[in-house]
Amino acid sequence: MREAQTMDSLITDATSADERRRGPKVAVLPVGSFEQHGEHLPLTTDTVVASMIAQRIAADYDLFLLPPITVSCSHEHAPMAGTVSISATTLYAVVNDIWRSLQASGVPGLIIVNGHGGNYVLANVVQEANTTGRHIALFPVREDWHRARAEAKLESSSAEDMHGGELEVSLLLHGAPELVREGIEYDDHSAPHRPHLLTVGMAGYTGNGIIGQPSLGTPAKGKAILDSLSRSAAAHLTVLTELT
Repeated sequence: MREAQTMDSLITDATSADERRRGPKVAVLPVGSFEQHGEHLPLTTDTVVASMIAQRIAADYDLFLLPPITVSCSHEHAPMAGTVSISATTLYAVVNDIWRSLQASGVPGLIIVNGHGGNYVLANVVQEANTTGRHIALFPVREDWHRARAEAKLESSSAEDMHGGELEVSLLLHGAPELVREGIEYDDHSAPHRPHLLTVGMAGYTGNGIIGQPSLGTPAKGKAILDSLSRSAAAHLTVLTELT
């Protein structure tokens, strides 16, 4: 029940009249996942994170907030309990259909807020859509995450903090603390070098499902990360709204 309440608060309650008055030129689509995040974080962690970021930038820049895609490409987490995936082909088709529907309704721009690193196909969606103009942006990109880590003074690097670690726990502690269960501070696991991740999956590098140091997460860091990402979104919007 606690999780359902949190997700409800991250899904738009706007009406058709609200969006008609807004007249948005850019929509924001959060893309999460439904996958294991160790013993003490919810399966919806990536969806909650993506929705938090999408909600923040939609509010800060008066954009059209869409509901999240909650299941995506989490195949590297199989067969860990609770993980559910769809194919890259399906995710590509769903996102592409959403974009075309937006265009048909008079919203030419789309920012995809990706909360799951395994959704590689989203980069292809964006690349292909932009061959005919500036239509879609993928956010946050690597530079945005690096800036957010630096500005929030995270102690772990992106290589060390791959899954369920300092960054994700900090964001949840800031925006949805009720989803972080007791015991997360004991889940630290180090595996900074993962050259065969696509072949052996997460199970080849972690037994508890975590790669990172969740013990370092704090609400203050989560707020600083979110603030930084909101500032970074401005540059993406500037490029995107110079539509051709």
